[in-house]
Amino acid sequence: MRLAVRPLMKARWDDLVDLFNRRGGSIVRGCWCMYYRRSGGSGLDQWGEANKRAMKALVDGGTVPGLIAYRDKRPVGWISLGPRKDYLRLERSPVMKRVDQKPVWSIVCFFVDPKERGQGITKALLQGAIDYARSKGATLLEAYPQDKKVRTQPDSMWFGAKSLYDRAGFKEVARRKATRPVVRRALRPR
Repeated sequence: MRLAVRPLMKARWDDLVDLFNRRGGSIVRGCWCMYYRRSGGSGLDQWGEANKRAMKALVDGGTVPGLIAYRDKRPVGWISLGPRKDYLRLERSPVMKRVDQKPVWSIVCFFVDPKERGQGITKALLQGAIDYARSKGATLLEAYPQDKKVRTQPDSMWFGAKSLYDRAGFKEVARRKATRPVVRRALRPR
């Protein structure tokens, strides 16, 4: 399997739209990974096209809000990451609030084309996120995975599974809810 993980930039916008518009993308097609970037309201007041426009504006303005995984030039997966300060809603979350004042980058979402699941794409996206954050000077990468004893429906696993992060060298630094740890990995410059 040939996978490449690339930053979302203007030239790749249509690839994200294609990926999110596929069958199984109804949640990401509504959220467009904007929920945690907003601070007010329920988050549902800016659903669908409004979120799509907001995400496009970020990309058009030069922000890289995440990475796209490609298999032979076809988009197959997505990970949303960036400096924690860009995710305003995390500050208000009782589960994902700050652990300390250290500058961290956050991972808040994965999406893999349902036809492509179970083929290592999430693992490749996570490694791509580690490499990308490091290349941008991040020294800590943080995530908020699910940690459940029984397998969860894939469509509700947008934070990823704790076991994925464990295998990638992340360590638990807080747990404010039984099934939702906060995990971190230190990033050393290359």
